[in-house]
Formats: sequence, structure tokens, C-alpha cells
Amino acid sequence: MKATKLLHDLGQSLWLDNITRELLSSGTLKRYIDELAVTGLTSNPTIFDHAIKNSAMYDADIARKAPAARSGEDLFFDLALADLTRAADLFRPVFDRTDGVDGFVSLEVSPLLAYDTNRTLAAATDLHKRGGKPNLFIKIPGTPEGLPAIEAAIFAGVPINVTLLFSREQYLAAADAYLRGVERRIEAGLNPAVASVASLFISRWDVAVGGKVPADLTNRLGIAVAQRTYKAYRELLASARFQRLANSGARAQRLLWASTGTKDPKASDILYVKALAAPFTVDTMPEGTLKAFADYGEVGKALASDGGDCEAVLERFAQAGIDIDQLAARLQSEGAAAFVKSWNDLMELVAAKGHTLRKAS
Repeated sequence: MKATKLLHDLGQSLWLDNITRELLSSGTLKRYIDELAVTGLTSNPTIFDHAIKNSAMYDADIARKAPAARSGEDLFFDLALADLTRAADLFRPVFDRTDGVDGFVSLEVSPLLAYDTNRTLAAATDLHKRGGKPNLFIKIPGTPEGLPAIEAAIFAGVPINVTLLFSREQYLAAADAYLRGVERRIEAGLNPAVASVASLFISRWDVAVGGKVPADLTNRLGIAVAQRTYKAYRELLASARFQRLANSGARAQRLLWASTGTKDPKASDILYVKALAAPFTVDTMPEGTLKAFADYGEVGKALASDGGDCEAVLERFAQAGIDIDQLAARLQSEGAAAFVKSWNDLMELVAAKGHTLRKAS
């Protein structure tokens, strides 16, 4: 049995962190579902930028839709939703079988709206409606500015993937926003079962401290932060607050490991996948990481619910001069800026392709 199936049987959902039209049309995504136990998918502007830039499969749609598109952004969302709704249909049996726990695909709102709660909410609601699929997550960054939009979107019944989380504290702030949205639904007499995941980024921690800590701490910071966050997640699920909501029909917001591709060429390419096997979580993997784990991965002990040795490891990083809270804030800020750059690059690409194809027609 492949290691991906063993990991799924342990209780962790395996999602693919990629989408291209080739993956869909070639049957590769369907094969990953059937053979590698993949049960969901995530996307981001960088993924779509690479997909559209490196393929002619979008050209016909761009040429056909560009004249009527209100903007480059509108044209992009047409292209993205065409792919993601196809993927959502492939995952629909998983969604139905798990009663909406699993089987999701994700689409990100424009990061240019990050500081505007009302426009973020309007965009999230509009995109989910345009997608027309119950298993479509809308991604909103879990920055301080994004938290009110997350609460409002959950209250509005829009399934949300909270992205760009780096620490236990950032996770807990996002979880609180989710729970407030659910509590407001219960108070309003609405169905509280609105799905959500909270995405904690892993590998960027180790990139940030590379060469700045003792050798025996290399590639250990992301895992230690994940362990600390997993402990907080398990404690929240056991809390009186969540159990009251669950008794009224609320769903747990699942913790998701993001950025699990190993960046250090000297380290194992399945380092984070192997270390972060944990029940009732999601691991979204780049395609190469997924295939590598399927080929030669091993599933060992599940992550300890008490955080294991994370506090001792994090104390050693503190002694080495790493301020975890300060670094978490920096990583989130840098991540938000990178999202904006990727978005602008994507908009330029779509506009340029549209212009070129219109001239050629």
C-alpha cells in the first residue's frame, strides 16, 4: 500500500498544492485521487501565473472572453473558476462521502483588498456564488486586517480557507474569527455548519533562519512551530466553547499544513510530510512532494497532541537569538507583500496574453 494511502488512513487529508489545465485534461488529477488518496486541492496566484504562462491551453478562452471581460481580474477569475469547478466535480464524491468535511478546492480573493473588510467580503461572496460549487473554499489571508472579513464571510455562510498563518498566535486569532462567525450564525438562527480550514505555513520558517542557527537546529523551526500550533488546535477542539458550538451543529475548522515542500536541497524532500502526520489535519503538498512521498515515504508515529518537545526546541532557537513572535509577524507581512506581487504579475500576464491574442484574431 502506498504511503499516501497509509497517511490518509491515519486520519490526515492529502491535498494537492497545484492546478493546471493539463492536470485536469490529461486525467492526472483523477489518477492522483484514485491512486494517491488525494482528497482536495489548493491554488494561489503564483500557481495560476505559472499555469497560464507555460501553457497554450488557456489561449482559446482568453481570446474568446477577453473582449467582454470587465477587467483583467474578471478575466482571470473566469479562467480560474473554469479549472477549479472541474476539479471540484472530481472531488465531489469525497465531499459527499465525508458530509462536507473533505473534498474541497480553494480560490484566493484579490490580495489588493486585504485592508478593506467590506470589499473582501463582497469579493468572497461573489466568487463563491460564481463558482456554484459547495466544495469551493475562498482563501482570505489571516492577517490582522483580514480577520474581520473572515468572521463576516463565515457569518455569511461562505466556506473559507484562512491562509498566510505562521504561528500559534496567528492561528488562534484566525480560529477566534471563525468561531465568532459561527456564534453569530447560531444567534441568528442560521445553520452553523460552515466549513473552514486554517493554513499554517511551514517551510518558510526554516528558510528565514537558514545559516543563522547551530547546525543541529537546521530545518527544525517549522516543525516545532507546527507542533506548538497543533497542541493549541487540539486544546481548542476540547474546549468548552467549541463543544457548545459543536452541540449546536458547528463544524471544526481544520488545521492545514501549507508550504510543505522542502526548500533545503540538502534535506529530505519529504521532511515536513513525514514529521507532520496528524489526525484531523490537512497536508497540502506540491506535486513533486506528493509523488515522492507516494514512492518512498514512510508513516511513523502521529504528531503528539501535547506538542512533544516543541517548547524545548523553540527555547533553543530563542537562545540562538531568534525572536519567534517578531519573525512570525515579519513572515506574514512578507507573505502578504509576495501575494500582491504574484497577483500583479498574474494580472499583467493575463492582460498581455489577451492583447496579443486579440491582435492575432
